[in-house]
Amino acid sequence: MSQSGTTLILIMAIAVLAPLLAYGVGRKLPVPLVIFEILLGILVGPDVLDWAHTDALIDGLSQLGLTMLIFLAGYEIEFGKVRGDTLRRSVWAWLIALALGLATGVLLGGGYTNGVFIGVALTSTALGTVLPVLRDAGDLHGRFGSVVMAFGAVGEFGPIIAMALLLSGRGAGESTVLLAVFAALTAGAVHWALRPRPPWFSRVIAKTLHTSGQFAVRFVFLLLAGMLGASQALGLDILLGAFAAGLITRLVLTGAAPESGPEILEKIEGVGFGFLVPVFFVVTGIEFDLASLLDGGRTLLLLPVFLLLFLVVRGGPIWFLAPRDLDRKDRGGLVLYGSTALPLVVAITTIGVDDKAMTAGEAAALVGAGMVSVLVFPLIALKSRSGAKARPVEGISGSESW
Repeated sequence: MSQSGTTLILIMAIAVLAPLLAYGVGRKLPVPLVIFEILLGILVGPDVLDWAHTDALIDGLSQLGLTMLIFLAGYEIEFGKVRGDTLRRSVWAWLIALALGLATGVLLGGGYTNGVFIGVALTSTALGTVLPVLRDAGDLHGRFGSVVMAFGAVGEFGPIIAMALLLSGRGAGESTVLLAVFAALTAGAVHWALRPRPPWFSRVIAKTLHTSGQFAVRFVFLLLAGMLGASQALGLDILLGAFAAGLITRLVLTGAAPESGPEILEKIEGVGFGFLVPVFFVVTGIEFDLASLLDGGRTLLLLPVFLLLFLVVRGGPIWFLAPRDLDRKDRGGLVLYGSTALPLVVAITTIGVDDKAMTAGEAAALVGAGMVSVLVFPLIALKSRSGAKARPVEGISGSESW
């Protein structure tokens, strides 16, 4: 059997085993699924058992997984919960974090390009990891949940915009113009998405939902391909197109097929979380430079430094700009949830290593710190807020996501 075939079988075996481990361990300690996917990838990778290796085919599937991950991150943004004063505060908190992150990244990385990758990674929030924790705690639809949603949404969208502006290799003016063109195209797509769909559109969705036609699913992937093509044609990172496609898809499904929307999303998530996204995270583990981390020295020292910087760079501005109606427990919980980072850290470091702007050791330290943040920060936040009760959100509506 070819190396690609062997590696793909191992990846899918891990994809099956990881949920079983997460379920078993989760009865005593909630551990995000992605942790098991990355750790098992490390186990079968070159630095441990040396069973799995990447090549063009595996890397291509991994890139598709990254695209689906960002697409679903865009889809989970609920516009009804991300607005007003809370949104303004979350944007300012992220902009301050970006300034702090870039300054810190340049100092640690020893250069502009490397510093930008590190700095942008420090400003991200793992909203997709945080939302299930809030949902299980009964906080998702309360005031606290809406605030976390706003700060987390900016923590996912902001780094993608920053990458498009700062890591394109073009001048700031040209990048801004191209980004504005893409924003105009996205705005046009959003306007189109908000328009009422003709009756036949909904009928076709309902008629083919349980047939081989799967019109809605194919239409969603057409939207994704279109936004990816638009971003690539403008020389922007495809992650921006994937995120925008997620936003537009939610609007289309909400307007055209409100009753079928959840079922359509389940089908899309089945493709994403059932196949492509696990490939991305397992490959991240296979390519994880464990040897550099275990050799000690600067790489090992960077891991706790990065973990602390998640709290300082991302969490510090959140603490000072959190809505005034939050008490100290809620404010502390918001800082911890907002400082939880992993999926975008993995995405950013993957691009950084591919572009040879980051060393594999620096990427391993950042990803390792992200893994620890996902394991530790939400648990501390839950414990610190265990006595707090969710408060209803006034004037805000929206459906649960993820």
